[in-house]
Amino acid sequence: MKYIDGQKLKSMLLSGSNNLYNHYPEVDALNVFPVPDGDTGMNMNLTLTSGSKEIENRTDKDVYTIAKSFSRGLLMGARGNSGVITSQIFRGFADALQGVENIDITKLAEAFDNGRKIAYKAVSKPVEGTILTVIRESSDKLMNSITPTMSLENAFEILIKEADASLKRTPNLLPVLKEVGVVDSGGAGLLIILEGMYDALKGKVIERNLGEQAVDGKAQVAAASESEEFGYCTEFILRLGTVEDGKRQFNKTRFTSFLNSHGNSLVVVQDEDIVKVHVHTLKPGNVFNYAQQFGEFLKLKCENMTEQHNEILLKEMDKEVEEKKEPQEYALIATSSGKGIDEYFNQVGVNYIVSGGQSMNPSTNDFLKAIEEANAKHVYIFPNNGNIILAANQAKDILEGKVDVTVIPTKTIPQGITGAMNFNPELPMEDNLEGMLEAIKSVKSGAVTYAIRDTDINGVKVKKDEFLALKESKDIVGSYKTKIKAFKELIKSLVDEDSSLITVLAGEDVKEKEFKEIKKFLEDTYKDLDLDIRVGNQPVYSFLIGVE
Repeated sequence: MKYIDGQKLKSMLLSGSNNLYNHYPEVDALNVFPVPDGDTGMNMNLTLTSGSKEIENRTDKDVYTIAKSFSRGLLMGARGNSGVITSQIFRGFADALQGVENIDITKLAEAFDNGRKIAYKAVSKPVEGTILTVIRESSDKLMNSITPTMSLENAFEILIKEADASLKRTPNLLPVLKEVGVVDSGGAGLLIILEGMYDALKGKVIERNLGEQAVDGKAQVAAASESEEFGYCTEFILRLGTVEDGKRQFNKTRFTSFLNSHGNSLVVVQDEDIVKVHVHTLKPGNVFNYAQQFGEFLKLKCENMTEQHNEILLKEMDKEVEEKKEPQEYALIATSSGKGIDEYFNQVGVNYIVSGGQSMNPSTNDFLKAIEEANAKHVYIFPNNGNIILAANQAKDILEGKVDVTVIPTKTIPQGITGAMNFNPELPMEDNLEGMLEAIKSVKSGAVTYAIRDTDINGVKVKKDEFLALKESKDIVGSYKTKIKAFKELIKSLVDEDSSLITVLAGEDVKEKEFKEIKKFLEDTYKDLDLDIRVGNQPVYSFLIGVE
């Protein structure tokens, strides 16, 4: 084949997206840290899904229109660092095709090479041994290997062969990958996308597998891209069964990930063998079918929110349109997960909450919507997660010249709380920024969660289902049999002679007895320090800790 037109490119992009969808749990499994928020595959999958929705019904013949539409969808739906970098690769790919109707071998090489350039520019401190290395080495190989007589199929073979080889070399560039025995997860996701595109180029378009990941792939497309449809408010209480009953073994993290991919406004609460669920979804039947694999329903409720919304709209159409309010001077936006944490942020002056966090990173579009709703001249964003900062900065870039947006690079919830506390609307912007940046430097953060697999990392032997004590998200203090032991050891590692304040946020899995125990431990052990102990209701993490 010598040329790719718009419709052929469309099939290739959809095939690559579908291939990633079919394999994203395998990509998730490559995450280095054995904690339940390893979501590279899910983030890339939801990002690609957003792009697919933009082009699935397009009939354009020119490649630029298709590539640009796909890129725009990725940009708006980008989640996590891996999703943002992927969106930048395809942004560069699309920009190189401006004014082009068909892709030949030269344009193919130029497009991927430009994707590499744009992706590197998007990251302030590029790290080798990651998805960036894979796109750089594979695009360089392609650019230096093409000949006038080469077919597009042969060109893609070169690209994929080098991407595979580059991926296998990532452990040599990142010691932690070699220590754990995995390749880079983002690079693996990119290779899967390229393989899906290559299959479509050869005439075999990959379709979505209707298996564990989804009963209906279109449900995820609609949910992930946050369709304007409202769908159904779906609630149920499930009693978990056993393998002997013919039911599948329940894993809350995977269960939650599935429901997140099929809807929004999700709440999942487990109390021993009882699971309570609330989710807004376009396909409630798919949710019910999936859940019933793990047990039997004790209670079901499903209401059509679309009809309710339409009734409201009809009433509002009879009212005069309210004039848009004048923008306020400042607004603070924070990423949060957990009712108690939301309330804490509101108390310290945060105006708008973007739902998300460790297990489900918000998209660029989530931040754009929050900024629009804030209606302020100056907006400060607290991402509160290192994997969310890029998406927040991408929203800032999109609004450049329209709204003054500043991203405070908070990597933890305690940093975000301290940063927001130090905002003073009476001070000039420069002084505020300096004060908040200085304040977050004084915060030492810690967290307690559970291990999802056995591993040895950074000299620590980790056992599945034990509790991990983490400093600054990635430094493992130790692996312990109980969350209380992990909490105590973590606190000891964080507190020193300069410490004056300990903040503790208890997660949704912490029982009242455990909460009282850690409270008494802190009051007895650190009598000279100020203590702020609250229920945060956050998922995944039993305790979030800040020491100042």
